[in-house]
Amino acid sequence: MSAVASTSDLPSPAVLLRAFLRVTLDDIVPKTRANVAAGSKVFGASVHRKAPGLEVVTVGTNTETESPLLHGEIQTIQQFYQIPRDERPEARDTVFFCTHEPCSLCLSGITWGGWNVFYYLFTYEDTRDAFDIPHDINILEQVFRVPSTCAHESSSDLAARPLYNRSNAFFTSASCADLLAQVADDSPEKDELKALWQEVRSVYGELSGTYQANKGDKGIPMA
Repeated sequence: MSAVASTSDLPSPAVLLRAFLRVTLDDIVPKTRANVAAGSKVFGASVHRKAPGLEVVTVGTNTETESPLLHGEIQTIQQFYQIPRDERPEARDTVFFCTHEPCSLCLSGITWGGWNVFYYLFTYEDTRDAFDIPHDINILEQVFRVPSTCAHESSSDLAARPLYNRSNAFFTSASCADLLAQVADDSPEKDELKALWQEVRSVYGELSGTYQANKGDKGIPMA
């Protein structure tokens, strides 16, 4: 296994970002809207073939009202592996997309599922601050961010340490903001992608409001 997983077999940043924003609006949001109304969170995911054109393999969304383990990414992974073996691409030949930066459970699921690249739209900080769901970042900070015992490390140094290695021997990950930043400012695609991004943000603002209003007592341990 190489030291860092490669993304050299992927399309351009603009093509990737457009595919992720469109699958969010066209496929993930309709599924999410129904589940959010029932009390589940706003998280969703999709799997795309790397070649020839990022075709969608499967789309999933959070179904925590059925089980607290059925996060959007885990539901999507389950669906992917329910596809008959002779019809299902290898995970390494696909790219995983998450609407929100994956929690510790979903990071592990993506790794065990065999994906070597994933992208996400909203960061942990977005999830905590804009969506009022702090659990993802809290768990990583409280469970996995272990102070160094080999050097004198201040509390500020500890707080500044990344929560996980975004590029490692198993996978390479990046945000959609990283993809957008790689599109040239004078490219005609830039304004189109920014407009799509704003549309997605607006829709998720509505979904977040619905979730916060309806989550109630659904038996979800970390609502």
